[in-house]
Amino acid sequence: MKKASSIFLISFALLCNMNGFTQEYYLYVAAESEDQVHLVHFDAETGKGKIAKTIDVGRYPTEIDGPHGISVSPDGEYWYVSIAHGNPYGMLAKYKTGTDELVATTDLGMFPATMEISEQTGLLYVVNFNLHGEMKPSTVSVVEPESMFRLTDIETGIMPHGSRISPSGKHQYHVSMMTDELIEVNTTSMEVSRRLKLSESESMGGMDHSSMDHSAMNHGDMKHKPVEKPTWADPHPTKPFVYVAGNGSDELIEINTETWEITRRFETGKAPYNLEVSPDGKLVVVSYKGEGSTGVWDIESGKELAKIANTRRVSHGVTISPDSKYAFISVEGIGGEPGSVDIINLETNTLVDHVETGKQAGGIYFWKQVN
Repeated sequence: MKKASSIFLISFALLCNMNGFTQEYYLYVAAESEDQVHLVHFDAETGKGKIAKTIDVGRYPTEIDGPHGISVSPDGEYWYVSIAHGNPYGMLAKYKTGTDELVATTDLGMFPATMEISEQTGLLYVVNFNLHGEMKPSTVSVVEPESMFRLTDIETGIMPHGSRISPSGKHQYHVSMMTDELIEVNTTSMEVSRRLKLSESESMGGMDHSSMDHSAMNHGDMKHKPVEKPTWADPHPTKPFVYVAGNGSDELIEINTETWEITRRFETGKAPYNLEVSPDGKLVVVSYKGEGSTGVWDIESGKELAKIANTRRVSHGVTISPDSKYAFISVEGIGGEPGSVDIINLETNTLVDHVETGKQAGGIYFWKQVN
């Protein structure tokens, strides 16, 4: 009986070990200055990551087209990349996961950036950052991803960026960098439903700014001097909150979407750029672009649990595994340096490995977890 119990305990321990450490993770990251997208594989058992595949992207072989934003369809069957530069416009490219074959492309606006698909409508929403254009309101392009037909363009703020879809799929949230706004788009009506000023000096509380005239804010007469310069927005998976990176004010800003007002502000490291809320809703992981590090924040307490130095000096994007165990940070590097993907264990808040990529690693998005 004792021997049988010992065998059972050993078998149980082995099973627990397998369940805890055999996960494999796959994600896509864009190398903007190489016109490449890498498929990165991380094996939790060995603690090692590697590039599983490199896909050449872009339209003009003799030019750097600049793959910027990455997203994966909710069913995991396709991935999408925004090609930032064009003549004069950028484009959206659709690829099949697994084979990584190009399926289709469609033209978008000036410097298309971040994107995501709504499970409510099945449509893809991508912000056009308009980096090199006039200082005037840009757009959110709405694309039907099956046909890759561009349905409409929704006028939004100046230099929109950092877009994510709410868990319900009913709203798309993004920030307007040069007007210090969080903007909410109704994914069904395809209209801006609400705007919220983020600057403390100009905040109008929970007022709905959707009727404000933003068309007058051109290069010559833009009255607002940006302070927060927000670069990213991500909604909480279960609660009515959106978290915003205040790149210019070194802040993490929490907004209640029911009352449509700012509830908390947290002082962060230098120039927070991208962020993501963990799927379990407990953490916010923030890349500090200005100091080459990553902050891990506890949402309930509002405290920074750790600040982890990245392998290079220009931290960029964040994506977190579905089990909330690992954060993957894209790091650009400077000049001719290669980029990297830093892998952070969120249970120990330590850097466990990094994967070398092409130059200027930027857009990053999780694909799948294999047990």
